[in-house]
Amino acid sequence: MKVNENVRETVINNSILISDNTANPSPLGLMGFGMSTVLLNLHNLGLFELSSMVLSVGFFYGGLGQIFAGIMDWKKKNTFGTTAFTSYGLFWISLVSLILLPKMGIASPAGHMEMGFFLLMWGIFTLGMAFATLKLGRKLQVVFFSLAVLFFLLAAGDFLQNLMITKVAGAIGIFCGLSAIYAGFTAVFFAVNKGVKTK
Repeated sequence: MKVNENVRETVINNSILISDNTANPSPLGLMGFGMSTVLLNLHNLGLFELSSMVLSVGFFYGGLGQIFAGIMDWKKKNTFGTTAFTSYGLFWISLVSLILLPKMGIASPAGHMEMGFFLLMWGIFTLGMAFATLKLGRKLQVVFFSLAVLFFLLAAGDFLQNLMITKVAGAIGIFCGLSAIYAGFTAVFFAVNKGVKTK
């Protein structure tokens, strides 16, 4: 038997069985998504401007943090986690880029119609992922179905240029983000209290 800190290899009948004992990356992805979503939707509610605070958290924690979580889930052969965290990490980076590139003179600003289609496509993607959560537990179902509603409302707000729809979306976005934070904390607390990895 050969054992190291992260991976245990056991030789049985000339076969090597590898047990992955690395940490569960899902709380990192859920926290990065949740906190970034809450802050962005506080802006959508009109509490503050879209400042460097929101953009920085979105790029680093919502963006890079989720990409790291997705890569770690790939190592664990978690197709759902890999697809979700990597995709939403890239969503946050693309969203920040949509805002910053015009300010840097690299590209023209996206109009309401373009942003509407951008958000609509993410809504469609999220709805598909939401149906995949039907076998993954109630907490993830709440996160993904509320996120799908959020994207569709944000898209409608841009298509119709209706600020009230965007504010309603902001309230749903805060709920969605908080539900993701809750799911992340429960996974951390379970791992700490039980000493085992969680899904």
